[in-house]
Amino acid sequence: MRITTGQALTSLCPTADFSASEENDGTNVQIYWHDKEQTQPTDTEIQAEIVRLQAEYDNNKYQRDRQPNYPPITDYLDGIVKGDQAQIDKYIADCLAVKQRYPKNDGGDK
Repeated sequence: MRITTGQALTSLCPTADFSASEENDGTNVQIYWHDKEQTQPTDTEIQAEIVRLQAEYDNNKYQRDRQPNYPPITDYLDGIVKGDQAQIDKYIADCLAVKQRYPKNDGGDK
């Protein structure tokens, strides 16, 4: 996913009234600032926010990869309700296997 100018503006000024359009490759950006209360961020501020948001998105890929692979939390809760330690242990082991398959970028994990 590529972060857009509109996403950067929304991040910088969440309540601002504006519209923005741009080509899929980020060219031909048009910003229409309708907000009378807030000042439009500069191009430099917008570009810096795009870079920041893109890095954040890219660095969290492991989270997006893990999410659909985790077992359902209901498996864990069912094990607790039934007092089934083997089921609880299996849930934990399955979660740890997903974490190992999709490690964090920094090598650490929590």
